[in-house]
Amino acid sequence: MNLEQRINAFVKLGEFLSQFTTEGYSKKDTIPHNELFFDGFKHQIKISEEQNGWFTESNVLFALEGWSKSLEIENIKEWVKNYNFNTVNPKKIAIIMAGNIPLVGFHDFLSVLMSGHDVLVKQSSNDKSLLPFLAKYIEYVEPDFKGKISFTEEKLNNFDAVIATGSDNTARYFEYYFKDKPSIIRKNRNSVAILTGNETEEQLDSLSEDIFRYYGLGCRSVSKLFVPKGYDFDKFFKAMYKWNPIINQAKYANNYDYNKAVYLMSEFDMLENGFLMIKEDKSYASPIATVFYEYYDSIDTLKETLTEDSDKIQCIVSDGVFESEIAFGNTQKPNLWDYADNVDTIEFLLKI
Repeated sequence: MNLEQRINAFVKLGEFLSQFTTEGYSKKDTIPHNELFFDGFKHQIKISEEQNGWFTESNVLFALEGWSKSLEIENIKEWVKNYNFNTVNPKKIAIIMAGNIPLVGFHDFLSVLMSGHDVLVKQSSNDKSLLPFLAKYIEYVEPDFKGKISFTEEKLNNFDAVIATGSDNTARYFEYYFKDKPSIIRKNRNSVAILTGNETEEQLDSLSEDIFRYYGLGCRSVSKLFVPKGYDFDKFFKAMYKWNPIINQAKYANNYDYNKAVYLMSEFDMLENGFLMIKEDKSYASPIATVFYEYYDSIDTLKETLTEDSDKIQCIVSDGVFESEIAFGNTQKPNLWDYADNVDTIEFLLKI
């Protein structure tokens, strides 16, 4: 199977996914094998929410819509154009996936198969319905993928390299267990936003998407704000208000109530609006329904601090402040070439 075949297969997968958007479901007559897969995938979306209360239909559809756009042929060709796939000696690559947001491990899955290797997937129990179904679809549109994709719930065996994503604690286990294998091991990371006080209403409105999408569970979710001394949070809270229905989600509301009680009993200073709390704290990782903030005196000093802490940070949202910044509202819309932890997965796979 050559690179063009692999690209075409994933383009067809993207076309299949284009039927599942935040606007709802729209069955298209032109999609291959739709009679076998369309209704079945609707059922998998329902099952994924039943298995994991954080995987609401709207969040799953948001993820699917994002992947359908990423898998357009122009995006894939832009992604792969700088790599040489001709020298790949196919190996079996194990992927240990996280389960914090829907299809969070799909980029690794895509990278392994696009590079010409075989993939052995160990899924999180929190996200185990969607990917096997999509893998089956890929095998239908490109039969040469059969035998190159496998899933396991058992201990990993017979693989040549590993990509593992987990917490800081599990990363220590991964580093020990896979010490004799080529590996990419990802730890906890969080995303931050730098505010100057000059943001437009539109920018702050977009920031709300970076904070609340996936309930803030993603490593690309903004969990920490850096604000200048004397910053007025009224504009910030006003921009967040459109997300107030989020408190009607039981799991989110339980976390909100619990964390609010902890803060009040501990007599911590915090501001809240009925569905979001903000608390001054130097940590990057904030609990659900909470965003930490920290004041800064100097942008230059802040940039030095964030550079020193780069191993803890996934995205920096700002406007004209940081060289590698991401625009407001775009943290959950990464390009194929926006690699997690800034580790080039394809480059790693081509060197094995």
